[in-house]
Amino acid sequence: MWEFINDGGPVMYLLLATSLMSLTFMIDRGRALRWNRAIPDDLLRELERCRSQEDLDQLNRACELNPSPLGRLLSTAMNHFDWPRRENADALETQARREVLALEKGLVFLEIAVGIAPLLGLVGAVHGLITMFQDFGSLADNSDLARGIAIALNTTLVGLLIAIPSLIAWSYYNKKVEAIATELESLCDAFLRHFYRLGEERS
Repeated sequence: MWEFINDGGPVMYLLLATSLMSLTFMIDRGRALRWNRAIPDDLLRELERCRSQEDLDQLNRACELNPSPLGRLLSTAMNHFDWPRRENADALETQARREVLALEKGLVFLEIAVGIAPLLGLVGAVHGLITMFQDFGSLADNSDLARGIAIALNTTLVGLLIAIPSLIAWSYYNKKVEAIATELESLCDAFLRHFYRLGEERS
């Protein structure tokens, strides 16, 4: 293993750091973007049962017990029910943007890994070929030349092996953030519509 890394030259160490960074954020986003963590089942059931003003206290307690993007959004809406609906919706939209940014945290590093890993691999290959051709006259036979080319291409291979999983993870997590954001928007919009309609009926 270490021989393979050393054969790739100094660029291989940069690729190793990139792979560790990519793997770290894959695991982190995999945990953070679990559906039940963003939209807890207990909180969702409590939201479905919340049909009157008297139920709001119970929903508020459920939000405190289930800290999550949905819980924070519902708390924001309930804290501003004394505001006009348009202003409450604006406050909710601002909080929603914060929640989406928190969900997307770390995805930029996967995007960087997708772009930089193949380029580092190419740099390593070019560096290896330059080094090899500088010593071209001292190569004993064709097997030495072939081995030198293989070593030079190691970094290209490693760069691609880092970039491909990073691209898959980045695409998957982006779609998951989009799906969670859409569901949160739908739930909060229905919540606002229901309780402002109740207020209009009482007035």
